[in-house]
Amino acid sequence: MVIGKGNVIVTKENYENPLISRYASKEMSYVFSPDNKFKTWRKLWVALAESEKELGLNIDQSQIDELKNNIDDIDYELAAKKEKEFRHDVMAHVHTYGEKCPSAKGIIHLGATSCFVGDNTDIIQMKQGLIIVRKKLVNLISKIASFALEYKDLPTLGFTHYQPAQLTTVGKRASLWLQDVYLDYEKLEFIIDSLKLRGAKGTTGTQASYLELFENEDDKVKKLDELVAKKMGFDSAYAVTGQTYPRKVDFEVLSLLASIGQSMHKITNDIRLLQNLKEIEEPFGKKQIGSSAMAYKRNPMRSERIASLSRFLIANVMNPAMTSSTQWLERTLDDSANRRLAIGQGFLACDSVLEIGINVFDGLVVYENMIKKHIALELPFMATENILMQAVKKGGDRQELHEIIRELSMEVSKRVKIEGKDNNLIERLAEHPKFGLSKEELVKIMDYTKYTGRSAKQVEEFISKDIKPILDKHKDELGYSAKLNV
Repeated sequence: MVIGKGNVIVTKENYENPLISRYASKEMSYVFSPDNKFKTWRKLWVALAESEKELGLNIDQSQIDELKNNIDDIDYELAAKKEKEFRHDVMAHVHTYGEKCPSAKGIIHLGATSCFVGDNTDIIQMKQGLIIVRKKLVNLISKIASFALEYKDLPTLGFTHYQPAQLTTVGKRASLWLQDVYLDYEKLEFIIDSLKLRGAKGTTGTQASYLELFENEDDKVKKLDELVAKKMGFDSAYAVTGQTYPRKVDFEVLSLLASIGQSMHKITNDIRLLQNLKEIEEPFGKKQIGSSAMAYKRNPMRSERIASLSRFLIANVMNPAMTSSTQWLERTLDDSANRRLAIGQGFLACDSVLEIGINVFDGLVVYENMIKKHIALELPFMATENILMQAVKKGGDRQELHEIIRELSMEVSKRVKIEGKDNNLIERLAEHPKFGLSKEELVKIMDYTKYTGRSAKQVEEFISKDIKPILDKHKDELGYSAKLNV
């Protein structure tokens, strides 16, 4: 059976990339599709020809118009045939474009090297991908912020070493998740703003071919670089390059994607732990099956999928790191095959992680009674310091009272852990003849809303100061909801 996917023919007998078939969105898949790539090549050839004409080369407007009118009309069968013949993808597409534009055939790719279309397109695709990542990241930020505000006052057990610690709130914990993705957003904005085009630099980056074209008019060659960048939507091109733009750029971009993976892995690890405690649960479909054998199970498969894809993202950053470090002089081609895999699949994986993350926070469930049950089991131990101080204020001996609390705590701990009974420390302290606090006084001290510090205010302040400006800036992009393919 043959299935068409864009411009690629896929059969059921061939490997199918799950990032495309199962996880990533169509919009991100299209950014790194052959169709977008080769149409961008043509846009670059148009920008180059337009700029060369504006700077005085003998190029007619009719030739420019012919090129523009045929940007989308790509004969992929002819291009494949010519690539097989030439063993050169750029020249195959130069000739294919020329077949559609006979009057402009002689000016296509004038003065350029293959990296003029190859590298500039890579930068353009990465920028397009980053803009999609930003849209989804700000929607995730919005959803986590709403969750944090909704539950900013709800006390819950804090954990250190995954052992019960002082109380926090559900919303305060979510603000920790939010802070991680906020840091990712700041890095994302910096990278989008700092990306530059390779520009029109010639074969080894010296612009020698363009100096020849413009008869050594240096200012025109410099201007050509600027014009091409601006026509393609960039403020500028990199000041110096070899044949390629600096491969460290790929590392910076994929490091950002890996950073998002780190954040999402941490968030979903927390959700998985809390789902085991039955305190928080990711969405679970009415017809969803948790286990083929154990019909009762409600597995956190969305969070697990995010963790799995995030590990791919984190590991993937090694590819551009090694590629950048091993380039020879002005360039070697051992970067090409690796980059075809690492860049596109990195973006598809990050897109998948954000899609699933948005879906999770669209339906994250909080079980308040289970949270209160867990607090009740641990709070008497956590409140002992406050209880001790109140008893001392009433005239008790601090060291004697401390020993009473210690002995009773050990007995109650044994009761809870070994006998599986409830925590009755408060009752035992109230009944102790030397302790000096009534049960009513002890219960008042045990009001768990007093043990969360500034949690609620911290959430409010963080979201007001740092998050709201982001959401206001991107308000027209908010409201995105993600539906999972599987």
